[in-house]
Amino acid sequence: MGRGREPLVTCDACGRTVPRDKAVEYFKSSLVDVDQKEVVIDLTRRKVYYCISCAKHRKIFEKKKRMIKRE
Repeated sequence: MGRGREPLVTCDACGRTVPRDKAVEYFKSSLVDVDQKEVVIDLTRRKVYYCISCAKHRKIFEKKKRMIKRE
């Protein structure tokens, strides 16, 4: 409380602008650079922001709950 105005981020799924403290941060990893002769595995992680409704629809909240229960 009393943090002032948060910067706006764009949801990657629907394009809605959401304050950063309300958005859900999710790290996506992907394989990059696959050629025909050789496969170069380069795991890149990027931070993705989702609005609350898209994160719930993609079941990101449920994944976090399961991860907490496992620990």
